[in-house]
Amino acid sequence: MSNERYRKLVLLHSNDMHGDFLAENVSDELVGGVSMLSGYISKVKEEEENVIYCVAGDMFRGSVIDSEYLGYSTIEIMNMLSPDVVTIGNHETDYGLSHLLFMEKCAKFPIINANLYIKMNGKRLFEPYHIVEIDGMKILFIGILTEEVMNSASTEKIVGSLVDISDAAKEIEKICNAFNGIDIDFTVLLTHIGFEKDKELAASLNPDLGIDVIIGGHSHTYLKEPCKVNDILIVQAGVGTDQIGRFDIIVDTDTNSVASYKWESVPITSANCPDDPKMTELVNELKSSTDMKYGRTIRRLNHALKHESRYKQTELGNFFADLLSEASSCDLVLLTSGSIRVPKLGPIITLKDMMEAFPYDGNFMCIKVTGKQLKDMIRFICRDEVWKGDAHEFYQVSENWNITYDRKTHEIVKMQFNGKEVEDDQIITVGIQIYDYNNLKQFFNISVEEVSANGKPRVIATSFKGTLYEYLENSDALPAYPAKDRLVVLD
Repeated sequence: MSNERYRKLVLLHSNDMHGDFLAENVSDELVGGVSMLSGYISKVKEEEENVIYCVAGDMFRGSVIDSEYLGYSTIEIMNMLSPDVVTIGNHETDYGLSHLLFMEKCAKFPIINANLYIKMNGKRLFEPYHIVEIDGMKILFIGILTEEVMNSASTEKIVGSLVDISDAAKEIEKICNAFNGIDIDFTVLLTHIGFEKDKELAASLNPDLGIDVIIGGHSHTYLKEPCKVNDILIVQAGVGTDQIGRFDIIVDTDTNSVASYKWESVPITSANCPDDPKMTELVNELKSSTDMKYGRTIRRLNHALKHESRYKQTELGNFFADLLSEASSCDLVLLTSGSIRVPKLGPIITLKDMMEAFPYDGNFMCIKVTGKQLKDMIRFICRDEVWKGDAHEFYQVSENWNITYDRKTHEIVKMQFNGKEVEDDQIITVGIQIYDYNNLKQFFNISVEEVSANGKPRVIATSFKGTLYEYLENSDALPAYPAKDRLVVLD
């Protein structure tokens, strides 16, 4: 048996970088940032022969450096990192699909996606796959994106998406079958659909397609070892740039399969990653420009407020919901947990901090629901899928509400507003973001027609973010903290 049959492949991968460009000092050690990430990638390429670096979506958002330049600065940073292939994430569409297509022209690396298409003629928006040829091997990458892209791009009616797992599997089968004749040695699905959906997708794929690895993103999942489903290795590298995934794989080029492998999540720290001076220069230049513009202090709090998870009530979530409640005439504000993009804020808050903590904008909407409808909405946002990590979102609840939900019985045990039990026929005004209003049925299991029967939905403010910023900076009195949870979930 010839050794030429077996070849080593080093596969480096990132996902959900979200503008995490700067290193942070943690216990007197620098952690993360694109300068040391770039240094590590260069180090591996010097030490190993067959190295491929890929990114599983969500390069954009999370940093004022990104938002100030509408993603162009991120593309320039990524150009310097020089990934071999990238798939898009849902946040790549935050500045609009047309802007993303412009960003693709600025990128010096291939961007792939197999399931976004133009409804009129079925033409895909991006190349669905990319083949990397290295050391005589052909490595096939296929890009798949989550359905949430259509939630954020709901106004772009000419664009459709095949996002159902069975549809995605058919697209993958179609692409794999098209290359059976040219002897693909190794096949990677570069997905941005979340870890649980990755497992579901892997289970649905025909083993004869020869899918070897799924490199995923979207759910920000940290792993100690790969998950294996249907003989497919599934990995993900958390979130940000504090770590990078690394596969050391021996490829059997006769059977086009994994002969052996080692995988690890490598910490990006000053102890084991050299700095890239060119990248440092670029990032510092971008940082200086944004610091000058956004460095002013807008508020000081008594202590830092935490937002540890998007699937529970948090100090920072309650705080933002209360500010918006005070700034509006709504009885209740339901604030999308995922719109808060930092784990903590304060005690000193600059404009830059706020832009990174709460980067999204749009209309602030007010809808009217009955007490019964509100109870049904709360049941839906507390449904079992939330606790499995399968649901899209959880919500922060504003002050003066006392709601208790029992997971075992799926019932609302208590729902009080201003200390009084909410009646089923009582009309409640609810403030929500335009993103949630545009996806009412999916996020709250209630339609626009149903809420409109209680009164016409109205725009409270044309800038949700502007309302929050203005009230935080200029209000004479801020909510008292810590505050009790407004939505208590009983296990």
